Amino acid sequence: MNAKRPACAAPALETPAPAASQTYSYSDLPLVESASTALAEEVALAIAYNGISQAVMLVTPTDLEDFIVGFSLGSGIIEDASDIYDLQLTGAGSAQYAQVTIANRAFWNLKQQRRQLAGTSGCGLCGVEAVEQALPDLNVLPGAPLPPAAWLDGLRQRIGAFQPLGQHCGAVHAAVFMDASGELLLGREDIGRHNALDKLIGGLIRQKISTDGGLAIVTSRCSLELIQKVLRAGIQTLVSLSAPTGLAVQWARRHNLNLIHLPQKNAPRVYSPAMENQA
Repeated sequence: MNAKRPACAAPALETPAPAASQTYSYSDLPLVESASTALAEEVALAIAYNGISQAVMLVTPTDLEDFIVGFSLGSGIIEDASDIYDLQLTGAGSAQYAQVTIANRAFWNLKQQRRQLAGTSGCGLCGVEAVEQALPDLNVLPGAPLPPAAWLDGLRQRIGAFQPLGQHCGAVHAAVFMDASGELLLGREDIGRHNALDKLIGGLIRQKISTDGGLAIVTSRCSLELIQKVLRAGIQTLVSLSAPTGLAVQWARRHNLNLIHLPQKNAPRVYSPAMENQA
């Protein structure tokens, strides 16, 4: 039940200032005293597929390869990681660029979508041109047992080991993966809640970590876009530290996804599938 701590995710007291933060000076409102503090950084990442610009996302400048793989899958641009043939990152400072080469089939589907995203850290559906794109047909999961309640005991405290940037300066969301034995294996952080989950999914794919019997944990509120991302990734259980939206619950029930809300002080609340026949 203890978290397996990766080298990049030591508790804040043991971790030097993460590269994704910088120190800024500030003054108290009466302008009497000055001090400094670390703030999370963000960069504009322009993503092009087969030479065609597709999205500009504001992201935390860590684990960008993971983000691009997860974003490509979670947005429906690719159906499988094997559809990505090459990924090149360039740029510096606040402007970063990703050139992604994808299979012809995936590129044809992308062109058919007629999407031009102008992404931000707070919006996951910017640029969607039709309701059908926001509410796509996704496969129903085969179903999986709910995790034992003991796996969620003290979870809020345990995932702190996978939030080095959040522990250092705050202002970021986290997404963490727990395997089929209840061990925390991998975590990713970003200023955007969608981005953090994309990075986690991309990291699982790139490190060839099996998601069978495991669950994703997000520190943010759980809206429809997060449901769609885990469905596309084939993860069968999603735990959110903040409440889900009604539409998220509806989609989780419709697609046989285990959806659990872990409140601050109360017992875990299972919204799907155990409660699927209730309003």
